[in-house]
Amino acid sequence: MQMNFWAFCTAACLDYLCAALVLLSWLPEVALPRWAIFDLAEAEGRTSTIEAAPAQPPSYSSPSTSLWYTNCLLEKIGCPSNVMAEHSEIRQGSGSDLPQGGEFVPFPVSRRVNSYSIMMEADMENGRSYQDRPRTFSTLRSRSSVPLVFRMLMRINPRALLILFLLVISGVLYVGASTSLIVVFVFCICTVSLFFSLYLTKWVLAKDEGPPEMSEISDAIRDGAEGFFRTQYGTISKMAFILAFVILGIYLFRSTTPQQEASGLGRATSAYITVASFLLGALCSGIAGFVGIVKSWLIPQQIAVRAGGFSAIVVVCMAVFGVAILYSTFYVWLGVDSPGSMKVTDLPLLLVGYGFGASFVALFAQLGGGIYTKAADVGADLVGKVEQGIPEDDPRNPAVIADLVLMFLYIATQVGDNVGDCAARGADLFESIAAEIISAMILGGTMAERCKIEGKSLRSGPICLFEISVPCNHSVLRKFVVADPSGFILFPLVVHSFDLVVSSVGILSIRGTRESGIISAIEDPMAIMQKGYSITIMLAVVTFGVSTRWLLYTEQAPSAWLNFALCGLVGIITAYAFVWISKYYTDYKHEPVRLLALSSSTGHGTNIIAGVSLGLESTALPVLVISVAIIAAYWLGQTSGLVDDSGNPTGGLFGTAVATMGMLSTAGYVLTMDMFGPIADNAGGIVEMSQQPESVREITDVLDAVGNTTKATTKGFAIGSAALASFLLFSAYMDEVAAFAQLPFKEVDIAIPEVFVGGLLGSMLIFLFSAWACSAVGKTAQEVVNEVRRQFIERPGIMDYKEKPDYGRCVAIVASASLREMIRPGALAIISPMAVGVIFRILGHSTGQPLLGAKVVASMLMFATVAGILMALFLNTAGGAWDNAKKYIETGALGGKGSESHKAAVTGDTVGDPFKDTAGPSLHVLIKMLATITLVMAPIFL
Repeated sequence: MQMNFWAFCTAACLDYLCAALVLLSWLPEVALPRWAIFDLAEAEGRTSTIEAAPAQPPSYSSPSTSLWYTNCLLEKIGCPSNVMAEHSEIRQGSGSDLPQGGEFVPFPVSRRVNSYSIMMEADMENGRSYQDRPRTFSTLRSRSSVPLVFRMLMRINPRALLILFLLVISGVLYVGASTSLIVVFVFCICTVSLFFSLYLTKWVLAKDEGPPEMSEISDAIRDGAEGFFRTQYGTISKMAFILAFVILGIYLFRSTTPQQEASGLGRATSAYITVASFLLGALCSGIAGFVGIVKSWLIPQQIAVRAGGFSAIVVVCMAVFGVAILYSTFYVWLGVDSPGSMKVTDLPLLLVGYGFGASFVALFAQLGGGIYTKAADVGADLVGKVEQGIPEDDPRNPAVIADLVLMFLYIATQVGDNVGDCAARGADLFESIAAEIISAMILGGTMAERCKIEGKSLRSGPICLFEISVPCNHSVLRKFVVADPSGFILFPLVVHSFDLVVSSVGILSIRGTRESGIISAIEDPMAIMQKGYSITIMLAVVTFGVSTRWLLYTEQAPSAWLNFALCGLVGIITAYAFVWISKYYTDYKHEPVRLLALSSSTGHGTNIIAGVSLGLESTALPVLVISVAIIAAYWLGQTSGLVDDSGNPTGGLFGTAVATMGMLSTAGYVLTMDMFGPIADNAGGIVEMSQQPESVREITDVLDAVGNTTKATTKGFAIGSAALASFLLFSAYMDEVAAFAQLPFKEVDIAIPEVFVGGLLGSMLIFLFSAWACSAVGKTAQEVVNEVRRQFIERPGIMDYKEKPDYGRCVAIVASASLREMIRPGALAIISPMAVGVIFRILGHSTGQPLLGAKVVASMLMFATVAGILMALFLNTAGGAWDNAKKYIETGALGGKGSESHKAAVTGDTVGDPFKDTAGPSLHVLIKMLATITLVMAPIFL
């Protein structure tokens, strides 16, 4: 058994390593994260020199004026000095027009992120370097910024790495067969999905990036985003390790269940397992944010969708593969189902740390990124648009670079409006999927044990789907077709494996009508994406039916699988309903947003009133949909025919779990739709900064408006999935408390004063958390506004392009503030449930109520979930509606840009920015993290 365990661990580690090597070798043009970069200039003390540039461009009409502004950007977020030293030597040796002499000036944007200025001769109007610089910078940066070990590994033949990768995968699959061939199936799908994501990336990278000046700006923004990514996640990782030691200490002194004691699973082993799960969940959640760092594109939507599809597929794959690895590792290590060892139905309880780790990283990533982007966005809009009357993303606005730099952070992860829309949404849905998988595995194992599901006959196994009968003497084959309760436990992994398949088909189905390489003016990008979503849903219905017949058939209730298939259909319909409702309330093609825009014509106040009322109204339909879905799924599960020893129906809670799986069965495609928005927004910003023609900006404006709608719809999807996932986690919490306490724990009586107080505290937590998140944006935005105003006053030449703004100061303000301000609300979310549980546990033991602490925490969790759902729906929808009301006016309606209506709409959009991109999305994560915390810490409440 030990040899199998270490063989599995070795194979798994090599698998991850080979996957990274293949990715690096096949994608040399993709910038590595800053944690994979070290500064050779600091290590070796080398500097090089070139001549400084003039303080202003030759003229406004010069085609290279935008390059002068690019040089201003590179002054704060440029290449390392050793890179330019090599570049200087190459150019001087080739007789290029690159100026000789001068000096590189290091300019630290912050103590952690060192950037360097690169000052070049004017705009190089008289030399071909105008065309060569973007490509040369990209090549030299990838060659000189990568650590030595990565540089050596990237020189390995990709074919050799591919062969090694396949060999390791074969080893993992062989060892996985010791667990179940269902796990082997999951590993195979994840492996194929990884290669599909590589295909998408190579397809996107083969497309033209646009004019050279756009490439330079995007490269500069990406460098700054990676620097902030490194700093933010460095801070989060330190907090994660501290919390891991706290969890280790708690688990070393906590109680264990009788089943764990009987199987020999002591406190120390349980502690190490939980901490390892927590750290792996945190790592995978961080990677889910990083994979969103992709290049943004100008046109058309097919490219934007496939660029987002890469991140979406990898995020879902990480969630499924991570849980499957943990399950298989613990299964082999602990010898599950062997005599005297743990039962397979108890194994999912060991995975709760994984969900907590994912929630922990997702919460701080969302908070930090949301504060960064919205503080910069609010400052740029108020001073730039309202006070100075300059266009959005105009390079004369000093706050623009701080706004745009986070586009790349949140195109993965986590770019102006995009910081909270891509990487954070990736981490959010990663957390939803991980939490839903783990909670459904716990409920499935509990139900299988109560119903005494012992196994399936050969003809009830998967081969029976095609009416094929084969002998079942081979031990490996028997693991596949002569099942135990693992079918109910592994069902969530199979559902999300099929999610990877159907979402990939949906992504490939997107095709746009082109005219000379540009999207047709008559085609609607939203209609194209909805068509792909419809295809994905239809395929999901089919694969869900196959999965339920395969894994949930039991001779004790032959028709139960059909009931559960209907539960999945309920979840899929719920997901579609949430997407449609969110689109109705946030798309300016529908009445609510147009009425909101009309209210702007009478002033700023009426715009705010109309937006608040729209947000409050928008909570009604989603709540009705969730209510119907939970009740319908519960009763379908209850009538499935599965009963316990006493003859009582037991499938209700598992029915709601299956409905949640159905809702998330298209998560890959929904996440792709979400990432379309930041990519389109990013493209519009780069077009504005690089002074592209107005016709190009008109195209990106259309895509940007559609992107705002997709972001709002996917936030609605995220809150719906969070609501159902939280319900599952609450049920799993009650099962865990009953297992540890060995007492019945099936209901929570809110008529008990202490329990009611717990509910009040949970509701208060939601409002206080939202207040602190919005307050952090407001305080930071005030600093940005004051700084931008100061620069416009002290440097009047900015408006006529005679002086350059100090972008670095605005970047430093929002970067430091975002890291500082994310701590307080995050700490509130983590400490509150633990403190409440421990306090009322002490009170309960002193009054003879042993379960009081657990009951109060359960009440707190329930009330926080309800309040959090309503608050998130309000914040997300109101913010999205304000944003698209502004976009609607900018199309020319109600006076167009610069009118009084537009100024009022900008005010509404400014109010809505922290609503929809900081507080609202953070609540998605918060309500799930509260549930995962209670799962992990449940023993200390008893």
